[in-house]
Amino acid sequence: MKGVPFLDLQQPYRELQAEMDAACARVLAGGRYLLGAEIQEFEREYAAYTGARHCVGGANGLDALHLILRALGVGPGDEVIVPSNTYIATWLAVTHTGATLVPVEPDWRTFNLDPARIEAVITPRTKVILPVHLYGQAADLDAIVRIAEKHGLLVVDDAAQAHGATCRKRRVGGLGTATGWSFYPTKNLGALGDGGAVTTNDEALADKVRCLRNYGSTVKYHNRCQGFNSRLDEIQAAMLRVKLPCLDIWNERRARIAGLYRSALAGLPGLTLPEVPDWSGPVWHLFVVRHPERDRLQQHLLSAGVETLIHYPIPPHLQEAYRRLPFGPGSFPISETMHREVLSLPMGPHLSLEQAQQVIAAIQSFR
Repeated sequence: MKGVPFLDLQQPYRELQAEMDAACARVLAGGRYLLGAEIQEFEREYAAYTGARHCVGGANGLDALHLILRALGVGPGDEVIVPSNTYIATWLAVTHTGATLVPVEPDWRTFNLDPARIEAVITPRTKVILPVHLYGQAADLDAIVRIAEKHGLLVVDDAAQAHGATCRKRRVGGLGTATGWSFYPTKNLGALGDGGAVTTNDEALADKVRCLRNYGSTVKYHNRCQGFNSRLDEIQAAMLRVKLPCLDIWNERRARIAGLYRSALAGLPGLTLPEVPDWSGPVWHLFVVRHPERDRLQQHLLSAGVETLIHYPIPPHLQEAYRRLPFGPGSFPISETMHREVLSLPMGPHLSLEQAQQVIAAIQSFR
């Protein structure tokens, strides 16, 4: 029996080879490789998809978050509430502004920022709440936005893993102040390299991000502010335009696999499955389980030919990059437990039902 890869990145190209080849040839023949027609069309199409009024393409997901915070004037003296359980890019976006990180623990059930813990850490210096839609399941934006409005705060959500995810039947992307996106190749909507975007309903904010991404300029050689170089190039925009019409179809395929996992793996000793609130429409970027013997389970699956990954082995507050912050072991016990126990099972739009059954059989045989 063949092994089961965690994710096959060749399959999307095989499915869309003719369209992707034609899009690439179109860009090459046009001779415009930055800030041309492809990015303009993708920005229009992706804004429409998310339900936001504006989309601004950027170089990657980290830059998307960083540019939003910069455009909002976040800087030294401000505090930004972030999840303690996330990929480090969320924290880095805040750090690069000079603002202070205020981590908050997640909900045990969903892995996402727990709204019930937010108000306890709000101070007069708090400016932004930055939830993450981790693993493809939307954070409870309605609850978070209510808290933000009560205290006069902004909500910037990190949707790097949540392309197409819904919160109470509304797609994320236009539900807060602004949303940061990543189009890293492994994402549900992935480019062939790095890429990112910002979506927002705020025209002035979109204009500021558009200026910041291009050296502080929207008119060549006229620089309004001290900006950055963070542009989504034409080739990547063209590839994303080809893939975007397939996104909902591919997300439905992921949901079928997730449904199979959740049904077949329920009740196994020691295994904790992800919970989905009835208001949530996850897109299953990752299917993450927890087990107290995670490392032994991972080795067992590997011996059965099943490739898994750990998202993520070390929480941000215990990374060497943040050793100077006053957060040592035990500071965020929920996150630390999650990072010791999480294991991501194979998931993707081209994973077959037969491969999923192989994963299930391997887990069921674990003793």
